[in-house]
Amino acid sequence: MASILILVGTESGNAQMVADALKPVLASAGHAVDVSDRAASPADFLGNDVLLVVCATHGSGDIPTNILPLAETLERERPDLSGHRYGIIALGDMTYQDTFCGAGKKLDEVFAQCGATRIGERLEVDASSQPLPDEEALTWIEGWKVLV
Repeated sequence: MASILILVGTESGNAQMVADALKPVLASAGHAVDVSDRAASPADFLGNDVLLVVCATHGSGDIPTNILPLAETLERERPDLSGHRYGIIALGDMTYQDTFCGAGKKLDEVFAQCGATRIGERLEVDASSQPLPDEEALTWIEGWKVLV
């Protein structure tokens, strides 16, 4: 089984709610699971072979303040993450079509540029049609966890 770190990017707490809902599901599948909203560099996820990024979008497609240092470090330093696999759950609001799930999309791109391998498809949750993002994420995780 895998050692999974759920990386949370949140401003209002929705991404944290999703991460908290997913942790026991992954743990019950036999995975070792931790959740962090403070990762700032690859050193913060050493020992975890799988990363699950749960990230909200705010402002004009902006990355939340708490995970911005990690995104900037990865983009600037381009560390070799080829030994890591990752998944992305992006939260957004389709009423802002130009920036919908922008933060999750940006993080997906940065992890890929660093050589990490994405597991499955990115989940994009639309707050304008799904007010409870954890419900959609709980459905998605069932398929994702078997790919890990």
